[in-house]
Amino acid sequence: MSETHFQVIAHYHAITQEVEEVAGLLGKLAEASRQEEANLAYDYFQSVNDPGHFVILEKYTDAAGFAAHRTYEHFKTLAIGEILPRLNSRTIETYEGRGDA
Repeated sequence: MSETHFQVIAHYHAITQEVEEVAGLLGKLAEASRQEEANLAYDYFQSVNDPGHFVILEKYTDAAGFAAHRTYEHFKTLAIGEILPRLNSRTIETYEGRGDA
């Protein structure tokens, strides 16, 4: 059965001194985000060549599910309050996916 979903690809570039802290916080954020009703997957990866570069792959049932993700307390506390201040930059790309959810 083919279903649509909402895919998010985020690139986080951590401040050099904050790489290990960001990695730990992303683990906590991923664990909490996977519990959200509209979340289908939440994984993150750390570059082998540039340890300060993290790629986050998030999959939601739809755009509304991603919007809801940003309202949860764990997002506000961990992402906005703890992770973002430790980054040099970030980019977020969003896509509508087709395929097995």
